[in-house]
Amino acid sequence: MRRIAILGSTGSIGHSALAVVAAQAGRLEVVGLAAGRNAGRFAEQVKRFRPRAIAMATPEALCDVQAALGAGGSTVDSACAGPEGLLAVATHPDVDLVLCASSGTAALDATLAAIEAGKTVALANKEVLVMAGGVMMTAARRRGVAILPVDSEHNAIHQCLRGHDPADVRRLILTASGGPFRTRAAADLAAVTPEEALDHPTWNMGPKITIDSATLMNKGLEVIEARWLFDTPPERIDVVVHPQSIVHSLVELCDGSLIAQLGVTDMQLPIQYAFSYPDRWESPLPPLDLVRSRRLEFDRPDVSRFPCLAHAYHALRGPASLPIILNAANELAVAAFLARRMPFDGIPAVIEQALDAGERLATGGVETLAAVREVDAWARRQTAELVSKVESS
Repeated sequence: MRRIAILGSTGSIGHSALAVVAAQAGRLEVVGLAAGRNAGRFAEQVKRFRPRAIAMATPEALCDVQAALGAGGSTVDSACAGPEGLLAVATHPDVDLVLCASSGTAALDATLAAIEAGKTVALANKEVLVMAGGVMMTAARRRGVAILPVDSEHNAIHQCLRGHDPADVRRLILTASGGPFRTRAAADLAAVTPEEALDHPTWNMGPKITIDSATLMNKGLEVIEARWLFDTPPERIDVVVHPQSIVHSLVELCDGSLIAQLGVTDMQLPIQYAFSYPDRWESPLPPLDLVRSRRLEFDRPDVSRFPCLAHAYHALRGPASLPIILNAANELAVAAFLARRMPFDGIPAVIEQALDAGERLATGGVETLAAVREVDAWARRQTAELVSKVESS
């Protein structure tokens, strides 16, 4: 029995993870659950999966959950709110594996604490490695902890690398759907509305990650993640546009062979892989029907129309502070676009300006989370000013 904790249980990844738990009830046990403010859904999850430790983002949300649970019938022996609650769930002594699916930067401390506590980490939060990849991977190596990727692309690469000597690997190739505007002319992108950008052709995701897919920033962040997860320099990480999203990623070996992982577009598959690793379990999901899939298309990403991908490569090749600035600037720019305060093509423009300012900023190393947060705070102040200028122009 593998005992798990899920940080971000009421989000889409958390929902899929609990579906995996339900399908693999004899193999998985939920020890801890943590979520944001959706007290109603969280209370239902607690009643069904009976964790011992729970946490919510605010005391008010936790009170709502406890009221919904009532005095009896609950197995909960630890209930906390705020960052302390997230840490308590991530480091619970009975937990073997922590699924980090919390959004944003709130999961940084909890993920590092889980690593320091010797837990296996299944990672579905991009910010953790984009902002603090060096900190996390150094700690994981020191503690002998495995970090297993849940993102479908990195999960696919992890599968493709199994059994291969790292010296035989020439290239990692991440696939991108291309988003809803892959065929739209550059001149028309300024007029894109939030509703159009949120209409993803393949995946059902949250608003922020859906906009990131539309700008190709999602793929840029994944390039940065891949650099840390697989200890691979950026010049050996490529991106190809694959609209069908059937080939989830590939590895090119030194003899030119390509190893690819294909599967249905359902996050339960990579989540189950992380939960079962190094074993494989039967899945209730239907297998991929290659005949019905018909054509598989591949194309180069157009960074002239979607410069966010180029910005990510630029940040990865620069000082260690630049990926932190990239992440913060992107978050604020996407939020401004969704609030109709800035046009779609303003997102990469603001990010570029923030990176330019960051390169002029004299910063030390970012070997600690405190240093990471210091750079992040500066980047958010800088980006807020840039967004204000766009609004007033």
